[in-house]
Amino acid sequence: MKIGTSLAATILLAASAGATAGEASKTSFGQTPDGKEVILVTLTNGHGMTAKILSLGAALYALDVPDRNGKPGDIVLGYPDLKGTFAKPQYFGDTVGRYANRIAKGKFTLDGKAYTVPVNDGPNSLHGGKTGFDKVVWTVDKVVSGARPSVTLTYVSPDGDQGYPGKLTATATYALDDKNELTIEYTATTDAPTIVNITNHTYWNLAGEGSGSVMDQRLTIAGDAYLPTDATAIPTGEIRSVAGTDFDFRKAKPIGRDIRDAKEQQLVFGRGYDHNWVISRKEATQPREVARVSDPKSGRVLSLWSAQPGLQFYSGNFLDGTTSGKSGGIYRQGDAFALEPQLFPDTPNQPSFGSARLAPGQTYRNLMVYKFSVAR
Repeated sequence: MKIGTSLAATILLAASAGATAGEASKTSFGQTPDGKEVILVTLTNGHGMTAKILSLGAALYALDVPDRNGKPGDIVLGYPDLKGTFAKPQYFGDTVGRYANRIAKGKFTLDGKAYTVPVNDGPNSLHGGKTGFDKVVWTVDKVVSGARPSVTLTYVSPDGDQGYPGKLTATATYALDDKNELTIEYTATTDAPTIVNITNHTYWNLAGEGSGSVMDQRLTIAGDAYLPTDATAIPTGEIRSVAGTDFDFRKAKPIGRDIRDAKEQQLVFGRGYDHNWVISRKEATQPREVARVSDPKSGRVLSLWSAQPGLQFYSGNFLDGTTSGKSGGIYRQGDAFALEPQLFPDTPNQPSFGSARLAPGQTYRNLMVYKFSVAR
């Protein structure tokens, strides 16, 4: 099943002819509690888009995108400074790993050997454990200006880090082109067999950060099935058709249309949507459109392309009114959504889902392309 890509009333934001040179710069954003400097890298493309990336968590800190009137606005949630990040980590824009999403009971077996990783989400391990990739300062290796400004960050996770085997060398590259496309590419190599699943955890609100609910924004997901979970958000192993369910986003519908359906036990478990859609049973050879979101207020349209087999859709269920964001407003339930291309959750414990194994000599790769346009 493929999302239709033609929108009669949609025009590309970057319709102007000819490439405009982009710029990349970096500055200090402060220090961590243990004294490590955090760098902020700013990428601009000359067509109204600006991306800001933090070395803490290799995170997308801000993304200014023009609306239908050409007015740029930040569409990414986040804290105004580092203080909030450490006081209440919420994965705002973060790179998450070594294993994104959940591992049941913090345990898995690889090549016949049992491993234990930190439990930090009820009985399960979430996003790599208590000190995952989101909580470490990455090295800013390369900042490039030009037609496609970019930044490449690196983090070396030592053997045994959070219980995972093998020394893992991970890179995160953010690039912004003159077609108003933001690309995030993750790679990883290891010196011993391990498991890897890295993704980005940006909270999006196409109407603008701090503007309120996203429940009227219209979502399409190119998945015919999803993974039901138990009450702790671990997949049961079933691959369930979305047909006739509240999980059917094959045709665009408002995010909030069915989210309060108490008869759907899965929505009760997750307090909304926090599930993995099956885009394919294995990784594709090339990125394809896996999701599209449009905002009727601003006209902004986000099209997400990925080759990953799974897509986690999260409807901001645990934003509880205790977080003050960059613009000074309070984030409440449903004020953002996340779309996370990845392997299926708990794959190391569920062989029918495939494999998350990475061996020496192999390179893990997760390429995500965020294409922005406007609907008139």
